[in-house]
Amino acid sequence: MGLEAFLPVAFAIGYLLGSIPFGLILTKLAGTQDLRSIGSGNIGATNVLRTGRKGLAAATLLLDALKGTAAVVIAGYIAGPNAAMLAGLGAFLGHLFPVWLKFKGGKGVAVYIGILLGLFWPGALFFCLLWLATAFTTRYSSLSALVAAFVTPIFLWWFGHLALASLSAVLTLLLFYMHRENIKRLQSGSESRIGQKS
Repeated sequence: MGLEAFLPVAFAIGYLLGSIPFGLILTKLAGTQDLRSIGSGNIGATNVLRTGRKGLAAATLLLDALKGTAAVVIAGYIAGPNAAMLAGLGAFLGHLFPVWLKFKGGKGVAVYIGILLGLFWPGALFFCLLWLATAFTTRYSSLSALVAAFVTPIFLWWFGHLALASLSAVLTLLLFYMHRENIKRLQSGSESRIGQKS
């Protein structure tokens, strides 16, 4: 199989890895209530945290990030950077729209970081530092993700990583779409802050 012919396979591998619902799996194994019936109903680490199980939330964050990293590393090893970026896109879409859960997944922040980690680790570090800085000053998890996602493509473009900046911009648009309800709550002042009881 030639490298070009592998590109759709790379995307499919990424999608399948990205669609593994670690948050749902871990909470089921731990015996908590169905993750989709609490909080925002999504399967990401922020909603896992609403179960009160900080360890499970941290594990979900790590595993969701690593499935993005694994997708780009595996595809990149087999067929190079173009395949890696397609696998990254596939992993992101798999997490957002997993076929196993009727296409209702998470919001993509951890996977975004994991993809950056596999493709250009300084980009992942920049994203995390910006998220932390925004979270420290505002205590809004959603706003922190939106700010970090908005600025990261500019950071990548500024340092000459044009293809990765383009991929990052696509991921950012998808992330903003998944956070559309959070954006409405931020605008109305009803968004909950980190550590705030529901």
